Amino acid sequence: MAGIIDIIGNTPIVELQKLNSNPNVKIYAKLEGNNPGGSVKDRASLNMIRSALERGEIKPGTKLVEATSGNTGIALAMIAGLYNLEIELVMPANSTRERTLTMEAFGAKVTLLESIEVCRDYAEEKGASDGYFLLNQFANEDNYMAHYKTTGPELWRDTGGEITHFVSSMGTTGTIMGCSKFLKEKNPGIQIVGCQPTEGSSIPGIRRWPEAYLPKIFDPSRVDRVMDIDEVEAIHMSRKLARTEGIFAGMSSGGACSAAIKLAQELEQGIIVFICCDRGDRYLSSELFG
Repeated sequence: MAGIIDIIGNTPIVELQKLNSNPNVKIYAKLEGNNPGGSVKDRASLNMIRSALERGEIKPGTKLVEATSGNTGIALAMIAGLYNLEIELVMPANSTRERTLTMEAFGAKVTLLESIEVCRDYAEEKGASDGYFLLNQFANEDNYMAHYKTTGPELWRDTGGEITHFVSSMGTTGTIMGCSKFLKEKNPGIQIVGCQPTEGSSIPGIRRWPEAYLPKIFDPSRVDRVMDIDEVEAIHMSRKLARTEGIFAGMSSGGACSAAIKLAQELEQGIIVFICCDRGDRYLSSELFG
């Protein structure tokens, strides 16, 4: 009989029925909100904790610490609890209340600070002290390798190897790095498209990192194209996904969907898959669906 960890991954892909206006291109959404922790971050969180345990970097009594904008924290809190590990999660103070409450429900300690950059500095400092282990999703190869081992193969399998374009928001960049590594090995012609916010836009889950905070796992050579997404555009598309396609997801998913639709309008034919990172109920206290 399967435990909760065993049902992480193998999320469905569904074809957009109304938002795609190009009949020669199929656009699929990969519904990562179907993971038990509610987001794509279940995959990386499991691989980071399990791999560190296997290497002996984490032992009974070790306290985990990690900076997160939300979804990774929820996944880490759930999985750390399953392994009887204490964890402190450090999050920007403007994160939605649902996220904090969910992490605490799984038994995590939550610390709120000014920004994700400040959170990262705090977590790195604490991770350097005795008794704490910093998972550091921004520099941890186990982050993107989770997607090399699971998400990428699922995309290939579920499209019968016919995927032509993969679209993903870029935050820690683990999803896009791991999927790109796998898909390019299968077919170097598959185009990998990343999404980042326009200057001045704030989209939870998508970042335009200052150079000093650029994730160390990010390799620009693995991304064929980067599309800038406006905050208002991402909000409107999140609402359209819910109201016209029945897909209830967050703003980063709306941003990736918007990029996929723009891309489809440029193509004569193709199969595009974009990542729906999480579920929309993470944002009900915000103005996303207001």
